[in-house]
Amino acid sequence: MAAFRSFLKRQQLSTKVTLMTVAALVLLSAVLFVGTRILLGQDARAQGEERLDTNMRVAWSVLQSSGRDYALRGGVLYAGQTPLNGDNAAVDRMKELVGGTATIFLGDRRVATNVMNPDGGRALGTSLAAGRVKDAVLGRGEPYRGETDILGTRYFAAYDPIKDSSGKVIGILFVGVSAEDFFRNVDDLGWHVLLLAVVVAAIAAALCMRGARQLFAPLEASSATMMRLARGDNDVAIADTERPDEIGGIARALLVFRDAAIAKDAADREQRQVVERLADSLAQLSAGDLTAEISQAFPGSYETLRTNYNSALSGLRGLIGATGESTTAIRGSSFEIAQASEDLARRTEASAASLEQSSAALLEIDNGLKAGADAANETVSRADEAIATVGGGRAVAAEAVGAMRRVSDSATNIDGVIEGLDKIAFQTRVLAMNAAVEAGRAGDAGRGFAVVADLVSALAKRSEDEARSARAQLSVTQAEIVSALGAVERVDGAFEGIAGDVAQVHVLLGGMARSNRASATSVSEITAAIGAMNIATQQNAAMVEQASAAARGLTEEVDRLAAQALRFKVA
Repeated sequence: MAAFRSFLKRQQLSTKVTLMTVAALVLLSAVLFVGTRILLGQDARAQGEERLDTNMRVAWSVLQSSGRDYALRGGVLYAGQTPLNGDNAAVDRMKELVGGTATIFLGDRRVATNVMNPDGGRALGTSLAAGRVKDAVLGRGEPYRGETDILGTRYFAAYDPIKDSSGKVIGILFVGVSAEDFFRNVDDLGWHVLLLAVVVAAIAAALCMRGARQLFAPLEASSATMMRLARGDNDVAIADTERPDEIGGIARALLVFRDAAIAKDAADREQRQVVERLADSLAQLSAGDLTAEISQAFPGSYETLRTNYNSALSGLRGLIGATGESTTAIRGSSFEIAQASEDLARRTEASAASLEQSSAALLEIDNGLKAGADAANETVSRADEAIATVGGGRAVAAEAVGAMRRVSDSATNIDGVIEGLDKIAFQTRVLAMNAAVEAGRAGDAGRGFAVVADLVSALAKRSEDEARSARAQLSVTQAEIVSALGAVERVDGAFEGIAGDVAQVHVLLGGMARSNRASATSVSEITAAIGAMNIATQQNAAMVEQASAAARGLTEEVDRLAAQALRFKVA
């Protein structure tokens, strides 16, 4: 199976479509062959049973011509005054009138028969085998009808008990017809039907292959064009762009891809040019030259990049130039910073006590809000589980609706098949009537053909009756499917209403949860901020003392900053 799937994957779409069609035709041929064999076999058995009844009536007529009273005297079976032991003329007369075989039994022993042994002699003196036939006829005195095997040949057989005047079973009258004569025609017709189906399947496969190749030829051309575009060949011509079908849509999409690839190549060339020029200017900038502006214009949308670079470079020149001027002002400001630091130290000591009390109160509020937020989150989770459960129910209901609709479509297709069978049966009846007319014109030579025509007509009528019964049953089934489909759709509507209500509850609970989380987050942030402020305030006193020393150090750093600024070329 894996090898077959691998083989299918390697085939083109036209081949896959053809293989699917051939598989469907082969399956249809097999079903037609098996169905034909079954129907013809049943009809052959029915004909054999009718033939048996006719032969049995003729056999009794021949036997009663010798006498209607049967008796056993001295080990000899009599019909009236005529001994039946060895009376092969009677059984030969039966065969002459209706064909088939006939045998007269004395008890369970053959005393007259036209059944021949393989050596050519009559099978006289042999006994009836033990079994259902012997139990029914000799044991219970009942007639028996069925199939049996006589000397290696399959027969439709009929056994009637021969009784004396007291009602005691003293013998058996047997008639049989060869089953092979009936089933031979069944086999021939079945193979003819199979041969016809194979020929039709081969012709249909050839036509399907030709049509599929013509249908998928434009798609194969589009595939080749895609491969050329994937290899970077942007000069390829795109065909079939004017077609209104899917092939035209693919061709138009390929045209867009080709144009986009051409545009991308042009953009890549422009980008390389811009990167090279920008790299040169950045190399000069890294060496401290703040006058290395880009004078040559960039292509397209990259011109904005050049303008922004030049503007940034100009601003940087101004910044470095102003740095030297700012260092003098920073020296004076550092002394004022030291004085302000001493005042700040005194104020921070008072703020630290107040912040410590506020931090303890906000911590209690924060714990309460977090507990409320956790409860709201748990409620939202339960609502999510309810929505998921309702969604699963709706999915199952949707699958049920889809399955019932597919069953309804299949029932509609079956109705079409039944209608076809009904038409075939009607045409068969017409053909049988024509055959009967021709047989009548042929006279005695067409008598056997007339019997066959009557049987074919009866079979066609039986097929029409069965088709009508199947169509009525199919109508009831379709009505039940429609009723069940409506019930499932109402269940799906109920699920939809439940889902809407649960979704509204989910929205409300989600809002509550978000509000609680936001409040908890805000209080936590305030608590953390106050805690940080408390710690910072306690540290500020020590930091202010360091601020004075830092101000003196700042003056020294300003001097070094001025020296670094002189390294840049700004004019």
